Amino acid sequence: MEARITRAIKPTTVLLVFLIGNATALAAGYRTANFTVSAPTPQLAKEIGDSAERWRSELSQEWLGKVLPNWSKPCPIKAKVAGSLGAGGATSFVFDQGQVFDWRMNIQGSRERILDSVLPHEVTHTIFASHFRQPLPRWADEGACTTVEHRSEVNKQETMLINFLRTRRGIPFSHMFAMKEYPRDVLPLYAQGHSLSKFLIDQRGKREFLEFLADGMKDENWPRALKRRYGYPNLLVLQNSWMDWIRQGRPQLQLAADAVLVASHQTPVIRGQDPGMASGSGTKGSGSRSDGESVVAEPWRSVAAASTSPVTPGGPTAEQLWPAEKNRAGRSAAASVYDASRQTGTLRR
Repeated sequence: MEARITRAIKPTTVLLVFLIGNATALAAGYRTANFTVSAPTPQLAKEIGDSAERWRSELSQEWLGKVLPNWSKPCPIKAKVAGSLGAGGATSFVFDQGQVFDWRMNIQGSRERILDSVLPHEVTHTIFASHFRQPLPRWADEGACTTVEHRSEVNKQETMLINFLRTRRGIPFSHMFAMKEYPRDVLPLYAQGHSLSKFLIDQRGKREFLEFLADGMKDENWPRALKRRYGYPNLLVLQNSWMDWIRQGRPQLQLAADAVLVASHQTPVIRGQDPGMASGSGTKGSGSRSDGESVVAEPWRSVAAASTSPVTPGGPTAEQLWPAEKNRAGRSAAASVYDASRQTGTLRR
């Protein structure tokens, strides 16, 4: 599932899109205020159209605190429905001079997955586009849209994430936050974006998450926006805290409006970094920047070296698979806001 974004269009393209849009509308089996649906049967077309309207209303209320006004033109939905099809979709729209238009959505999958996963995911793309009127960072757009999917689809993302981290396909946050387009290896972006979006949303809620994105997009200074909105001093501490949360088995975080995350007094040490770095000793593949943020050549190294058996209900926990690194005194050297907050009760589980 992806959001395809076009920033500008040529006059010849406008004519072509207009003709395609009209053809789609004429062929649609069902029309609502904001969608025209083409599906295998009239019954499916109506079910998909009504569901799309319901998701648009409910999800805009959840994310924005209000229901979006109707679009000037409905979004055509082309649906392929079959139990043998994998769940997926693609939504395209155009940003031009602060306006968003030319919606088009293609979805496929079983009836159940279209209604409870594909539609809410793709509709959320349209809500974000209507709200921000500009492209979102890829990790946040796909990650946040995946959080509204059915639990069965979310489970797939969480399982893939662990496998990606073990096989060194994880994306360091310094790279992920800078991505403007989809990478060639796109699945880790989806899995990691979903996990980080959930981690942040569970701490401050959906609306604060959107405020964070708006804040960061003003000047692309994500460390500044992160510190202001969530209290993490830099992306490395966020990455380290998120990794500790995963290692603990992703326990549920309790939303607290007055929670203020405070960085640990220890120097952040990411997974795979020599614990000696916390006391200033060097290690091959690691270094230090003038701004005090550690640089690690292989941030996912210890995860990649862990057991390759999947995490399954009743099986080994993430803590057993990724045991905390210990310093010479026997204490965990993996300083993070998450671990420190669990101990002090600031960030409640």
